[in-house]
Amino acid sequence: MTVTQEDVLSVLKRIAAPDGRGNIVSAGLVSDIAIQGATVMFALTTAPQHVRTMENLRGAVEKAVLGIPGVEKAMVALTAERAPQQGGPAQAQQQARGSAIPGVKHLIAVASGKGGVGKSTTAVNLALALHSLGLRVAVLDADVYGPSMPKLFGLTGKPEASDATGKKMKPMKRYGVELMSIGFLVPEDTAMIWRGPMVMSALTQLLRETEWSPADVMVIDMPPGTGDVQLTLAQQTPLSGAVIVSTPQDLALIDARKGLNMFRKVNVPVIGILENMSYFVCGKCGERHEIFGHGGAREEAARIGVPFLGEIPLDKEVRLRSDSGEPVVATQPESLHAAIFRDVARQVWAALESGGLARPAPRIVMENG
Repeated sequence: MTVTQEDVLSVLKRIAAPDGRGNIVSAGLVSDIAIQGATVMFALTTAPQHVRTMENLRGAVEKAVLGIPGVEKAMVALTAERAPQQGGPAQAQQQARGSAIPGVKHLIAVASGKGGVGKSTTAVNLALALHSLGLRVAVLDADVYGPSMPKLFGLTGKPEASDATGKKMKPMKRYGVELMSIGFLVPEDTAMIWRGPMVMSALTQLLRETEWSPADVMVIDMPPGTGDVQLTLAQQTPLSGAVIVSTPQDLALIDARKGLNMFRKVNVPVIGILENMSYFVCGKCGERHEIFGHGGAREEAARIGVPFLGEIPLDKEVRLRSDSGEPVVATQPESLHAAIFRDVARQVWAALESGGLARPAPRIVMENG
């Protein structure tokens, strides 16, 4: 059965506004209704002082929408300007970063300042390399507008509900790694025309309403860029650190710096920089070609004082296996690429466990007198 916006509005008009004056639709509290198949998303607008009251209402609204025939998932976001945080900087940082994910020891972001640098391919192979070290690993695909993890893992279908209430989902699983992505909930060719609040609501539900098994590491494949979604996710997710992916050329490095600076501004430690598509070795003559230049990421890492994690060569086999859902680390464990990713994984895990992460440099304050 096809769900329409009129179906949703009809139900929402039956719900009284918090002040008792009309319903939540006539009061102008409902905005940005989006329907993707059996999933309904929209935002409820409120003032900061009414957030707690509206949180209770949000649950009731979500339940009402789930009662509409044909609706399988409802995502309702609260939008409001944040009230100033009370307490000192440490308390403010803890509030901003969000609560931990039960059973997950470390969360790391794999990020880039721009698209097209192989970030998602790097994220999936890094996750599988961490798993090959004997670690329990999960992956969250946070790229709502362009989810690629289902294809990279070779997975299709929809997640099952973990209990009778249907409020939590079981993660998908392949190659020993648990995975959740918006790509499992909407058709592959659907354009995600969602505003920031809806995207954040979707990500929050994917993260918090998935029945994750205990994990040593959760790898979060971040969206490319440094916009509102990336910044909010970095602030509201308890990240242990971030891996920045770049290609060697100056244009990519400029954007990589932006991504790195974003994490520094929200006090997320930078684990290091990884140079993807670093060079190409001809399969016929064996000659090495540095198509995009070489060493730019290493030089940038040295310049800003963060670890350089390694160089990933450009290789046709990696592309073919990624397109077919057979990541090179899982399906060609003896290959050069798999060995490089395992080396990167060892560095990442050592940094996480030792606490040896690159944090923002101390600020020098000049005092008069």
